[in-house]
Amino acid sequence: MDEKIETAIKRLQTASDMSLKIYKQPLIITTSGGKDSSVCVELAQMAKIPFEVQHNHTTADAPETVYFVRSEFQRLELGGGVKCTINYPYYKGERTSMWDLIPKRVSPPTRLFRYCCEVLKEGGGAGRFIATGIRWEESNKRKNRATYEVASKERIMLNNDNDEKRMLFETCQMKAKRVVNPIIDWTEEDVWNFLHDRKVSVNPLYCEQSRVGCIGCPMAGKAREKQFERWPKYKDMYMRAFAKMLEVRKERGLKTTWNTAEEVYDWWMEKKITPGQMNFDELVDEQEE
Repeated sequence: MDEKIETAIKRLQTASDMSLKIYKQPLIITTSGGKDSSVCVELAQMAKIPFEVQHNHTTADAPETVYFVRSEFQRLELGGGVKCTINYPYYKGERTSMWDLIPKRVSPPTRLFRYCCEVLKEGGGAGRFIATGIRWEESNKRKNRATYEVASKERIMLNNDNDEKRMLFETCQMKAKRVVNPIIDWTEEDVWNFLHDRKVSVNPLYCEQSRVGCIGCPMAGKAREKQFERWPKYKDMYMRAFAKMLEVRKERGLKTTWNTAEEVYDWWMEKKITPGQMNFDELVDEQEE
């Protein structure tokens, strides 16, 4: 067996032992419907550990992703008796969605102001030990972000320590959960080779695009144009959310240089910036008031 696969399995087995000992419950494998999550689920099965699977329903995922997750959950539940759970997003104690969140936060989500991730993608797993498909190669920001506590067998260290073991095991004090990232050091090639060799089913969207995530995510850059061409109803929902957002801004007496939802959309898509329009710093300051 490949050394990286063996190492990833051992990480999951260690995390499973810790989960059963500390939380008295099985390890949770989180899945977004993406390829890295599919790898982690397959590795957990190979590790022969008890585990559950959870998915955070963002409300902005592509229909194909939603259907893929449902089919995978049915396969895992019926074929292996794995407990699978879909977590729906809540904001201030109430069910929410991307389209509801934008007016409430009186701002579109941006690359530097991704409040949507915290609400829509990071729910579930509180008070549990979870496994994610985070990889260093996928996001250097994840590798280098600071002041996130990481646990190793030798000591507790901060994520900004210059240590090759950082981010393998993490502790989130706020939500009382621990995290293992078993494929943290895998490359894109490692992921696809594993999926092909193991004949693991993956989200069908990978036949068309290299990244699977929320439709309209600012991190997707120019790819958003193609996304909205393919799924025009999602653009319509964003436009309605922007229109509602402008109404709320007006009701609250907030500074607003956008006049229409179309102007917000063009600004958000980085198509057209009208002199005097809102900037990122102003949006952040509003959230702190």
